[in-house]
Amino acid sequence: MPRFYRGGTGSAPAREISVATTAGPPARSRRRSTGVIGANFRPLLKPDWRALGLDSAWAQEFKEQVEARWRLHADDPRRYCDTTRAQTLPQLFGSAYRTYLIEGEAIGLVNWRQMRPFKTTLRLVDPDLLCNPYDAADEERLRGGVEITRDGVARGYHFRRGHRDSAWPNVAEAMSWKRIAREGRNGRPQVIHFFDKLRDGQTRGVSRLAPIVERLKMEDHYSRVELQAAVINAILAAFIKSPIGPEMMEEMFGEGDGETFLNYQSDRAAFYGGRGGVKLGGARVQTLYPNDEIGMVSTARPAAQFADFEAAVLRHIASGLGISYEQLASDWSKTNYSSARAAMIEIWRGWTARRVAFAQGFCQLYFMAWLEEQVLDGHIALPRGAPDFHTFWPAYARAKWIGPGKGFVDPVKEAQAAAMRVALGLSTLEEEAAELTGTDYAENMEQIGREISAMPEGMLHPAQESFAKLLGPAVAGPAQTSED
Repeated sequence: MPRFYRGGTGSAPAREISVATTAGPPARSRRRSTGVIGANFRPLLKPDWRALGLDSAWAQEFKEQVEARWRLHADDPRRYCDTTRAQTLPQLFGSAYRTYLIEGEAIGLVNWRQMRPFKTTLRLVDPDLLCNPYDAADEERLRGGVEITRDGVARGYHFRRGHRDSAWPNVAEAMSWKRIAREGRNGRPQVIHFFDKLRDGQTRGVSRLAPIVERLKMEDHYSRVELQAAVINAILAAFIKSPIGPEMMEEMFGEGDGETFLNYQSDRAAFYGGRGGVKLGGARVQTLYPNDEIGMVSTARPAAQFADFEAAVLRHIASGLGISYEQLASDWSKTNYSSARAAMIEIWRGWTARRVAFAQGFCQLYFMAWLEEQVLDGHIALPRGAPDFHTFWPAYARAKWIGPGKGFVDPVKEAQAAAMRVALGLSTLEEEAAELTGTDYAENMEQIGREISAMPEGMLHPAQESFAKLLGPAVAGPAQTSED
């Protein structure tokens, strides 16, 4: 059951709201995680060779070597990158992002496992486990399990060793805590804590679903009521109306022992029982007990206003989440091309901002810790005379993270627009490949080179066609004659 927190600037939630939804926040958070993180979230290394005083040739060689090692680590089907060996790294990043959407924060521990091919591993932690020791009240330097300095810098985290709501007896661990420093020796990340800091002094995250909790509950409750009404209508098709009303009941029981009423009911039961009851499924009701009538249940439900009501609620929810209604409800039935393009641009702008923030605040820290291991263990060598790794750590580990592409509403127009942006110098082929298809341009070129070399003699690869043909006759301009 997801939990949504409403709190102040402190770290501990001031109020906990539990919401039970069948296809609400968890399903929609998975959809958003798919759009932002996707199935193969990975770094595109861009070492700052100018800041390092090195050359671009070294930067290209360093990039290829690091990315090859990263693929071995992140995509290993044995899942050694996960401390629990349950997920690959892209899957871990997706789980962390979903936790951030629902809980308002994502927490990971950078562990060291000596016997694994890559010693650096990632362990995701339930935010519920981050709390003050012995559930004590917040203090000036300890708020919701986060230990801070005088300047407000988080320097340590206190984790409950076991969840207090676990299904198995776990009293000892549930009442014991472990402190883990934010960083280790040489600044190596040990705890990665990502959340949106909305105001000064905040040390814990607030769920992005918190503003819409009440509307989610209302929409869920209304959907359940309508479903129950539809089921009842389907089961109860008809009923028998009896002339016995409140007035006759009062008259019968006003005096005497009610024998007349009991005899009446006994006669009715015998009448219907002797005839096998009233049958409606394929058999005609021939006779009824005197003064009884057949009543049919109206099948007007679900209510005609249900769809409009649900759409209105979902629009409010989408507004609270900062996304479009079409994206939230997956309803594109009333959307034309222009509206779809406008919605995609708005959605993509928000997703890009979220992707950059999460990549820099969560994924990049783990990547830096992993790169440190590779350099210090000698798997990745630095050139002679290169600057100290720890001093220029961010420059060596500078990267752009690639997720799923934006996709296409009109593939031809999108490709033409991308080619025009590159031709005018407004973008690069690398940027367009990452944005539109979520691929690495360098890898694409290597594959295209292999495909061209494998082509039979006299056959051209599609990539060998000119830009003018790709842009189309409308953009390429009028054809020139021999006189021109």
